[in-house]
Amino acid sequence: MPLPEPLVRLVEELQRLPGIGPKSAQRLAFHILKTPREETDRLAHAVREVKERVTYCSVCNNITESDPCVYCRSDARDHRLICVVEEPQNVSAVEKTREFKGVYHVLMGALSPLQGIGPDDLKIKSLLARIGNGVAEVILATNPTVEGEATAIYLARLLKPLGIHRRDHDAEGDGRAARGLVSRCRGSLSLVGRARRDACRRPPDLLSPGFGAWTLAW
Repeated sequence: MPLPEPLVRLVEELQRLPGIGPKSAQRLAFHILKTPREETDRLAHAVREVKERVTYCSVCNNITESDPCVYCRSDARDHRLICVVEEPQNVSAVEKTREFKGVYHVLMGALSPLQGIGPDDLKIKSLLARIGNGVAEVILATNPTVEGEATAIYLARLLKPLGIHRRDHDAEGDGRAARGLVSRCRGSLSLVGRARRDACRRPPDLLSPGFGAWTLAW
């Protein structure tokens, strides 16, 4: 017997969520069907409220209820120091350390030639625009993945001619140079007392025509 049309539509919409396949979507749909009405109403209200009240900061791209966000409008933060992260959730991870006192810039992703994500798909131009407003130092805190490393190297090459001091996150934690930086520690970002030397050579994983083209075209 075919599923009722409303249930089919719910399964189809749930499948659009990241990491949710057809079977998982169907399980969730049947779970929602069995859930009491007041609970599903709360879920629907929470989804609507997020879309109506939460937005992205026009300065740093972090999620916020008011624009600009609490970090960008705070006089207590050091606006000469910018920590660059991939996603808004990375901001929360850095804040949990209670050690970083600067501001943030969220790229909304990372460079990925295989997925067709290039510099124009990230918030790189707005980062460069911010650097002209008295920024003295940039911390590159991209994730310790191939894509994160590619993004950090690309940004490092852009920042170097501007004379901006930068610190890279040390994904390997091997302390190959000696400055403070942002590093992965037990699943979250933690400020530690070591840094990586300038990454100017391209790692083997990044030997792709796309990465080189982005570097030259910017």
